This record gives sequence, structure tokens and C-alpha cells, in this order.
Amino acid sequence: MNTIGLIGGISPQSTILYYQILNDLANTKFGGNHSCKAIINSLDFGEISKLQSKDDWDTLDEIMKNAGKSLESAGADLIIICANTMHLCIDAVRSAVSIPVIHIAEATAEKIKEAQINKVALLGTKYTMEKDFFKDILLSSNIEVVIPDSNQRQIIHDVIYTELAKGIINNASKQIYLQIIDNLIDKGVKGVILGCTEIPLLIKQEDVLVPVFDTTKIHANAAFNSTLK
Repeated sequence: MNTIGLIGGISPQSTILYYQILNDLANTKFGGNHSCKAIINSLDFGEISKLQSKDDWDTLDEIMKNAGKSLESAGADLIIICANTMHLCIDAVRSAVSIPVIHIAEATAEKIKEAQINKVALLGTKYTMEKDFFKDILLSSNIEVVIPDSNQRQIIHDVIYTELAKGIINNASKQIYLQIIDNLIDKGVKGVILGCTEIPLLIKQEDVLVPVFDTTKIHANAAFNSTLK
């Protein structure tokens, strides 16, 4: 195995999921007591979310660039950003390092194409749903993207930041998410992207009638497969 560098802490809950998935993949692949070779640079989510709310992406680019450089210096062979939203800074990270940085949306688009689905719903933070960095990659693969309405986007966003990022799992919030998903299915979507790395804490495939694309799991699998020499 090569060594995976994780830019984590954004939020800690999703970083825990990544770490567990990567270690489970390594143990399944190699057996025995094997685990994944990984280096984690865990950022302060409070600082990150404050800068996001100020729309200060220049400062966020610098923070992410420095995180990427530190992982490369520490011996990482490739990097993943353990958050969908912070892929808004992926170009800054890529410009600062000489090792691969795997894009979560590119990995997700590949899985959707494999499933032969061409119309999906995208759930995530407001930044992920409303900005183009994720949607453009899907559209370039001829995948139509549908997002919830403005009020629903705010609800999804608030649950992520006030509950899921803190590890709070609220059944009432789950039911609201499922109502929103059902509404999107009624609009003709054939699959649902869990486009925030915390949403899989709340929504599982067994909860939804159409295929669910868990970006955390997809991204971690893509990174692990890239480590194999």
C-alpha cells in the first residue's frame, strides 16, 4: 500500500467515517491485522465553517494548500479532502503539491455512470448544492442534476451544521430528509447523491427507493484503490 493523506476535521464526524472505511478496506484486502497507511491533518471545523459563512474562500484556499503541503512533506503518496464542500479548494491544493489529489465528484460521477443513471438528486451543504463545482463535473458526464428548493436546501444545510457535524442523529431530521428525497423522486430523479460526507450518518440505502450514492464511501474506495502498488 501507498500512504493516503487525509485533510480532515471538516467535520471530525466524516473523518472518522473515512478512517474506518479505509481501514476496513485494507483489512478485507490483505487480511490478518492489516490496516490502511494514512496520515491525517485535522483542521479546526469551527474556523473553517466561520470562513465559509463569510465567503472567504481565499483564506480557505491558503489553509487547504498548507494542509496539502504538510501531508506531502509527511510522506503521503496521494491526498483526499474529507468533505464535499471543501472541494471548492481542490485546485488550490493541487497547485501546491506534486502528488495526486482525488476529486470526490469525479469518483462519484464514475459510479453513477456505471449504474447507467442519468438524472440524480444532489443533497449537501448549501455550498455544494448551489455552487457549480460538483454539478459541473456531473454535467460533463451527461448526468442531469436536480437540487431541492430553497427552503429545503436551508433545512438540509442546517441539519448538517447543527446536528450531523456534531454527531447528533435526530430521527425527526431523518424523516424530513426522506420527505425531501421522496419529493425529488416524484420529480423523476433515478438516484440520490449524499453529497455531504456527514449525511450517511443519517440516510442509508435501505431508507430510499432509488440507488443512493454515498460520496464518503465512494471517495474512500477510490483513494484506497489508488494506493495499491
